Amino acid sequence: MTLALAHSRARAGVHAPAVRVEVYLSPGLPAMQIVGLPEAAVRESRDRVRAAIQCSQLEMPNRRMIINLAPADLPKDGGRFDLPIALGILAANGDVSVEALARFELLGELALTGELRMIDGVLPAALAAAAAGRALIVPAGNGDEAALASDVEAYTARTLLEVVAHINGVKSLPLALPNQLGTLLPSYLDLADVRGQLQARRALEIAAAGSHHLLLIGPPGCGKTLLASRLPGLLPEASEAEALESAAVASVSGRGLDLTRWRVRNFRSPHHTASAVALIGGGAEPRPGEVSLAHNGVLFLDELAEWDRRTLEVLREPLESGVVTISRAARAAEFPARFQLVAAMNPCPCGWAGDPSGRCRCSGEAVLRYRARLSGPLLDRIDLQLTVPRLAPHEMRSDSPRGEATAIVRERVVAARIRQHRRSGKTNAQLSQAETEHHCHLSGRDQTLLERAMEALQLTARATHRILRVARTIADLEDSERITTAHLTEAIGYRQLDRGQSAG
Repeated sequence: MTLALAHSRARAGVHAPAVRVEVYLSPGLPAMQIVGLPEAAVRESRDRVRAAIQCSQLEMPNRRMIINLAPADLPKDGGRFDLPIALGILAANGDVSVEALARFELLGELALTGELRMIDGVLPAALAAAAAGRALIVPAGNGDEAALASDVEAYTARTLLEVVAHINGVKSLPLALPNQLGTLLPSYLDLADVRGQLQARRALEIAAAGSHHLLLIGPPGCGKTLLASRLPGLLPEASEAEALESAAVASVSGRGLDLTRWRVRNFRSPHHTASAVALIGGGAEPRPGEVSLAHNGVLFLDELAEWDRRTLEVLREPLESGVVTISRAARAAEFPARFQLVAAMNPCPCGWAGDPSGRCRCSGEAVLRYRARLSGPLLDRIDLQLTVPRLAPHEMRSDSPRGEATAIVRERVVAARIRQHRRSGKTNAQLSQAETEHHCHLSGRDQTLLERAMEALQLTARATHRILRVARTIADLEDSERITTAHLTEAIGYRQLDRGQSAG
């Protein structure tokens, strides 16, 4: 009877819990049994591992084998356990050093020929392996991704034989080194391309400076989408910690990770027919949705009033908490979802309500019904609600004055964010209620002004706190230590859709 142990990592959201692959060989008829809550792809690894070992000219034990994936209550899926199972079998059979194997964590799917195939979710496993103090062996195709975890000793292999030779000290595997990481400089669309729309440009700058959510309401062709697409260029460069968080989400999404742009903030723009699962995440095997893929970046929802209302309502919790928890019968997964929401919508079904041309033929009741597709609780969570008018003909001339470029506005945004982080360690939009009351203090006269606005607009406590945070951001843009009447008045002016609805 022989027992061997190999280390690996499962996938649970953006986390990679440790899995011990225990291989037990005993006398009896040749058979292989995998236990430990394996799903179909893991159970099928019996045939892949057997063929890979034999095609690699290694000896497959002619004995009864029990392979336990511990902990037993953690679901195991995918082909990521093929490599540790194969190495555990070889170690139990005496072909691989058991002591040397204990220093490594192994991930990889095996082809029948013994070649290693790429898997997803390598980055979270690499970060976890570094924290555990073990080296990591991954397929060659995952080497660049593993190299993002700078503290891990990661090796890449193309075949099962190469892994065996490395663990036995015969021939070393190459280290996973950055290949093209960050070779493409971030390229963003220029805000100078936006003609006119001074108030909308101002709101976009405030949103970028304080991480505030923004809703643009205007007729077709007024520049709403154009404005939204310029927001990522105004945001500060993602820190390494933020970039790793976003890359970890992309790594487990199954959609691939573009390693040349891993420091670029994401801009996600799903179609308005997307389902709630596509937006928030889910599935039998939980995967991140658009809100998580936009983590530390921008989520743009065009035609907001055309979205299914039940789909939009799932945004309420992540807009507050920055986290999405997906619970299923067999498992639960948690994904980060601290994104900046930018939305756009028409003012009425035909799109021309309030336009000076008078072309709108929608009744007042139709306009109210259209805007009522957005619930009060959702609107309450959007800090800036702004009407974007149609451009005048002279503003569209090629020789008309251009606005400030992205680089100029971005300097002010970065300076304002630095002030916020020095004061509270976070952006203003992320302040808690207690922090808002502490950092957004008003004078007696301004407090009276805010109370009058609360009564006139029937603002909720949540909307009031968001006004204070926006006012604090406006003051930061002007390098003001205190919130003045002008800052507060401007912040109140951005609540253009408040209709006295109560928020839940």
